[in-house]
Amino acid sequence: MLENLALGAAAIVTPFGLFITFASVTVGIFLGAIPGLSVTMVMALFMPISFTLQPLEGISLLVGLYIGGMAGGLISAILINIPGTPSSVATCFDGYPLTQKGQAMKALGFGVVCSFLGALLSIIVMILVAPNLAVVAVRFGPFEYFSITIFTLTLIASLAGDSMIKGLMAGLFGMLCATIGMAPIDAVPRFTFGSTQLMANLNILTVLIGMFALAEILVNSETSRTEDKLAAVHIDTKSIRGFGFSWAEFKGQIVNILRSAGIGIGVGVLPGIGGATINLMAYSVAKNQSKYPEKFGTGVVDGVVATETSNSASIGGAMVPLLTLGIPGDMATAILLGGFMIHGLSPGPLLFTDHPSLVYGIFVSMIIANFFMLLVEFPGLRLFVKVLQIPKYILMPIIFTLCVVGAFGLNNRIFDTFVVIFFGIIGYLFLQLKLPVAPFIMGFILGPMTETFFRRALMLSRGDFTPFVTRPISGTFLIITAIYLTFIIVRYIKKRPKLSA
Repeated sequence: MLENLALGAAAIVTPFGLFITFASVTVGIFLGAIPGLSVTMVMALFMPISFTLQPLEGISLLVGLYIGGMAGGLISAILINIPGTPSSVATCFDGYPLTQKGQAMKALGFGVVCSFLGALLSIIVMILVAPNLAVVAVRFGPFEYFSITIFTLTLIASLAGDSMIKGLMAGLFGMLCATIGMAPIDAVPRFTFGSTQLMANLNILTVLIGMFALAEILVNSETSRTEDKLAAVHIDTKSIRGFGFSWAEFKGQIVNILRSAGIGIGVGVLPGIGGATINLMAYSVAKNQSKYPEKFGTGVVDGVVATETSNSASIGGAMVPLLTLGIPGDMATAILLGGFMIHGLSPGPLLFTDHPSLVYGIFVSMIIANFFMLLVEFPGLRLFVKVLQIPKYILMPIIFTLCVVGAFGLNNRIFDTFVVIFFGIIGYLFLQLKLPVAPFIMGFILGPMTETFFRRALMLSRGDFTPFVTRPISGTFLIITAIYLTFIIVRYIKKRPKLSA
């Protein structure tokens, strides 16, 4: 292995190879921070450029955009409560409250460092145990995926806040919105009301932009006549050293980092799950395991650490089935698969034997890109925070324009801009009614996945429900789900007298 790594390093560690990696990471960070531009979209935009390069350099370009884009999403999530990518949606829950407390530097610092550590750990695991992890992932069929999504949906209970009823209502409403459009498997139109635009289904990015960005703009517009509310947030960056946090604070998050990295790597290996689900899952687990779960959502670094570690750790996890089996782990690795095919390469077991310098060159490129990400974002922390010094009456119209442009750029449809406005109003009503947004997002993301895997499983079993329980992995997840639900119900019943008192 060391010999292959040395061979790969010799292939990519050249002046041009390093330049391509550095430039792609830098571009990925800044484009990933722009609301409406997902990592997948950024990689797709640069796909034609990768075709003009040598295979390793072209793949390194896409990998650099992948790593940079994932890390860039945290910037807007923390500073202005708008997730730059779906993988950073849960970062808003505690990142933005930390900014409101004047701790934006600490939130950004933890986000950057944890993104670096999560990606680095996942790359190391990918190099060491990629083939073995891929063998395990192959054993997952629609039954197992359904059980996993059902378990993940139960985590809505931990994101419901003080009112379980409101949390369940928000989650069910999210699942209902996800049913608009063409049904999976049989493509039957649902809730389209004769509109051909709705038949294309609602895009997750338009929903996120509306629920977070436009809702935040509407809330700020309420205070447009109040100067003290309209003033910019001032943060003293001169007295802050390093990444904005102490060594003692970092040591207190080590368990959270390792646990979240494990979630990102383990779940990231499973094709189709994606960082948007993983960061919500890691946030829920961190909240459940915390000694102060009631503080989550009010501005604690634990939430930022969990989400940013897990979504970056999913990078290495998603690359495992791509390289070893030729199966993309998420949408970004699907673009990477296209990059391989453009250069006449077929990911799979033979890739390791026929092109070892290419495979291990990609490994080395990912490690270098991860260090470049840290190098670019460290001096950029103080630059990013200066965004908060822009008065809101100037900043908010700029954000609104970016949201509209980003929504239009998804499919070049004006209709998507109206969807953003609609869900902006929904998000505003959520805030006014004190309904939690997190369960809605989780329901919207996981609802279609749950339905798709359920219908595929029934087609495979010809209507027989017993394989959901008899298959070991699926049955285990369902048992864990039942135990977790029992625990949640018992805990809620015990808390009810205290809440009523």
